[in-house]
Amino acid sequence: MEQGSQFFSRIPSLDDASPTPLYMQLQDLIRTAIESGAFPPRLTLPAERDISEQLGISRVTVRKAISGLVEDGLLVRQQGSGTFVMSRIDKQFGKLSSFSEDMAAKGRMVTSKWLGRTKANISTEEALAFGLSLGSQVYRFRRVRYADAEPMAIEVTTIAETALPSETAVGASIYDALAQQGQRPVRAMQRLRAVLFEPAQAQLLGVEPGGPALYIERRGYNSKGLMIEFTKSWYRGDAYDFVSEISCM
Repeated sequence: MEQGSQFFSRIPSLDDASPTPLYMQLQDLIRTAIESGAFPPRLTLPAERDISEQLGISRVTVRKAISGLVEDGLLVRQQGSGTFVMSRIDKQFGKLSSFSEDMAAKGRMVTSKWLGRTKANISTEEALAFGLSLGSQVYRFRRVRYADAEPMAIEVTTIAETALPSETAVGASIYDALAQQGQRPVRAMQRLRAVLFEPAQAQLLGVEPGGPALYIERRGYNSKGLMIEFTKSWYRGDAYDFVSEISCM
């Protein structure tokens, strides 16, 4: 079934005589369809113009309804692609796993866009994190991570020079490359906070500048207790839920 037909089969018309504003009626119908599973994740909504013409309402009304659902995290707008039903991902914050492993567990295809893969002099921030001198060198990897062709996160990973033979040793997964050297992190310290996407970051992910982001800073340690990974990640706040299990002692 075409996606436009699927949309209008669930939202055939609105009630002009109802005291409920038209934009709220449309919101409620779309919300119900999403929550019931009738509108599955990644379903593309028809263009605002098409919804306006089909339902006989103004484009302002359509835009107001959709904007409210975007703010609620049920829909997402992507520049040049349209408006989609959000596909949210639960990330276990207490589990040490890579992006590739997380997406594979969800049955999603992982790809990356490399922004940089270099060997460089350590920065002051990195030297303080690793406890190394400013004369040291590190491997630095910058990339955009995708799930099912949808941009999900920006990662900047710094790896200690002793953990890899070269920057080209990393293919699809940094953790796989580290495992081959016996250097995969076995524990990590992670810090999470809510931030807003800067314009350059938003452009890479196809979201609005100033949109919600989840920033995670991770310091990974190998089996000998040596820190070998320093990763900064910016996840889309409209696509991720971080989950942590808590038990009583």
